Amino acid sequence: MTTTVAPPEVAARPAPVLHGYRFELVKLLSQWRIRLLLLACWIAPAGFVAAVSLQSTLPADTVFGRWMNETGWAGSLVVLDFSCSWALPLLTALVAGDIFAAEDRLGTWRHLLVAVRSPRRIFVAKGLASLTVLLILVAGLCASSVAGGLAAVGDRPLIGLDGHLLSTGDAAGTVLLAWACALAPTLAFAGVGLLGSVALGRSPMGLLMPALLAFVLQLAQLLPLPVAVQLALPSHAFLAWRGLFTAPAQAGPLLIGLVVSLAWAVLATALAYRLFLRRDFTDLTYDGAGRRVLVTAALPLAGLVALAVVVLAAATSAQGSGIVRVKLQDSLATAYAHLYRLQTQELHRPAVTEAQLDATASCDKGDSRVADEGPGNDWRCVVSWRLPGATAVGSAIYQLDVTADGRYVADGDGPKEVNGYFQVRTPTGDAPNPLWQFDGNVDLLASTPKD
Repeated sequence: MTTTVAPPEVAARPAPVLHGYRFELVKLLSQWRIRLLLLACWIAPAGFVAAVSLQSTLPADTVFGRWMNETGWAGSLVVLDFSCSWALPLLTALVAGDIFAAEDRLGTWRHLLVAVRSPRRIFVAKGLASLTVLLILVAGLCASSVAGGLAAVGDRPLIGLDGHLLSTGDAAGTVLLAWACALAPTLAFAGVGLLGSVALGRSPMGLLMPALLAFVLQLAQLLPLPVAVQLALPSHAFLAWRGLFTAPAQAGPLLIGLVVSLAWAVLATALAYRLFLRRDFTDLTYDGAGRRVLVTAALPLAGLVALAVVVLAAATSAQGSGIVRVKLQDSLATAYAHLYRLQTQELHRPAVTEAQLDATASCDKGDSRVADEGPGNDWRCVVSWRLPGATAVGSAIYQLDVTADGRYVADGDGPKEVNGYFQVRTPTGDAPNPLWQFDGNVDLLASTPKD
């Protein structure tokens, strides 16, 4: 009589992360919503930039918008500015903000756990899949906007935010770097999206968390907040890329913005991971963490902001809003000198250097009862310069609209022969007088020079 020996039981092993990642990526890309987003990001920017660049009316209220028919690189920066304000937070909400909540709505957690057998690997696979899709979407926005601008206008030099001219090679590298810098705050909002998707379950509020956060931060950016508070917000890196287009680059605010954004991304993702591992997947009526979100999510992120404010206030010398008269004067004089040289070339006048011009500016905000600092549209500046061999000193008046993030728009107010509106004939066609209206950017962290 023979006896049969039962084979030893083999413990079920969790599915490899790579297999789970591929599975989650296929699930994301099979959704009609994601496919529409991919199509829009890879096609719409090119059509928008090409169409607008060929118009006579340009979005001059947007950074680099007034140069869209002068160089193909300006259109990509207009798309970047819009994306940083609205498109990228919305994309993170639609991708990362729904990747866990979708399983709650469909009731498929049990099937997924049986297949993967590891909540940790499920979280990693879903996080990597959402990150991959977001990178593809951002790459589409960048590539499409660049292609549209170059096809419609061409590869031409770009005028920076201090009036200096970037060659085509420098413009290409700086534009691509600016798009790369926007990835850090995108990761921060993606982390918030993961956290909302895990913490709020099937509730639509989880999907809206990145978009709501972006809206709140947009409102905060309109306020004259102290410099330390502005830099401590995860959205500041969405604005700090503008400092790449000055010479020298305003690297301080950008580096701080990148570090703060990455800290937000790490903390929000870690909080989402912790909540996910603590979840009871046997509870079929689970509908989010409810009130625990305030303690497990909102308070740690608020604490991160408070810690960043304290560290930045102690580590930087900038005070108040960071916008003071002396820094604004220096920025305006520098931009004017660069653009004056450009106007001289376009009008075929004798060449002159910035050193020969020795341009200076004198600015005043409001009247004598108003302190000469902070944002506002009531700045009035007089720029003075001297041409080589001339005894008289030239002067031009500008009205400045300065925003809380340091960007300003200078509007020429006479004399009309210098900074009035008139067309200048350039090798690429007629263009507005470069000294008529132009954008500038004040470094909020720069030390205040002596008056």
